[in-house]
Parts: sequence; structure tokens; C-alpha cells
Amino acid sequence: MRSTLVGLSSGFIFGLGLVISGMTDPDRILAFLDVAGVWNPSLAFVMAAAIAVAAPAFAFARRRGKTLLGVQLSLPPRFVFTPSLILGSAAFGVGWGLSGFCPGPAVVALATGDYRIWLFVLALMAGWLFADAILNHLEKSGRPIPPVEVSK
Repeated sequence: MRSTLVGLSSGFIFGLGLVISGMTDPDRILAFLDVAGVWNPSLAFVMAAAIAVAAPAFAFARRRGKTLLGVQLSLPPRFVFTPSLILGSAAFGVGWGLSGFCPGPAVVALATGDYRIWLFVLALMAGWLFADAILNHLEKSGRPIPPVEVSK
């Protein structure tokens, strides 16, 4: 129960931060991505602030090995790239550039009731299920996508 409350509280704070910073506005995101046009750097400041908060927290968590609730922590390796990570990142970038939404802000923006956001989230879920089906098929056929380790 305690971890559920922490998750709900964290999600609420994250969503509130997205709304306050204006990151649920796809026009603001598209203006950030439009470096050759009327560029809006506000997303860069939001990202810098997020990194400034998250970096020390991740360093602390990595050293501690447990969450603040005492659950064993399992962070992914820092420098492992897989073809699925690269393809997924490219698909994410194309979707982000076309719509101005990424998953977090889109879920928060569902509350506006705008049908375009609902269509985006449905398309997001369809893409998620499609990618999962492909990865499951590759794994069952004995051809899982191997990781590619990159040294520092």
C-alpha cells in the first residue's frame, strides 16, 4: 500500500510539473524541435532542471542499492545499446516530432478531452503492442536481439 501511495504521489508531482512547465502543449514541443524556424528553448531548460534533480538522486540510489522504501534496486547498465533500443529511439523521435507529444505529457493531456490526444495515446499503445509482438516472435524463433556493449 505504501509503495502504491508513493507511486501515485510521484506520478501526480510529475504530471503537475509537466503542466506547470507547459510541456503538455504540443506547439511548445514542436517549436523546440523547429531549430531552423522560430525556436523555443524552454524544453531545454526543463530538461536541464530535470537532469539537475535526477542525476544526484540516481547516484545516491546506485550507491545505496535500495529504494527509500527498502526495495532492492535494479538499474540498467549505463552503456549497453541494442538494435531494439536504437530502432525504438528512432520511432519515438519520429512520433515526437510529428505530434509534439511523448508518453508522459500525452497521458497528462488526456484530461483535456481533446480527441487528437486520445488518438495519439491509442496509436502509442498499438505501436507498443506491435513492437512487443515482434520482439516476442524473434525470441520464440531463437533470434533474440543481442545487446551491443559500448566501452567508455
